[in-house]
Amino acid sequence: MLKTILITMLIVAICIALLSVKILFKKNGRFPNTHVSGSKAMRKRGIGCVQSQDREAQKDNPHAIPERRSLAEETNN
Repeated sequence: MLKTILITMLIVAICIALLSVKILFKKNGRFPNTHVSGSKAMRKRGIGCVQSQDREAQKDNPHAIPERRSLAEETNN
């Protein structure tokens, strides 16, 4: 049991070390930007991420017409 855990931990450590080679040894090494907005091709096509679209949709529109109050709200006041 202990032997299996040690072997597993060794394999995971080797994988982490190999995945971080580019980040550690490159001058300004960073994790790659895999976000949709980080892709030039996606921006060129006008495709954005859902979070950005949601943020834009939730902004207050200064040109929006105020909604009418419901009949139940009018009778309560």
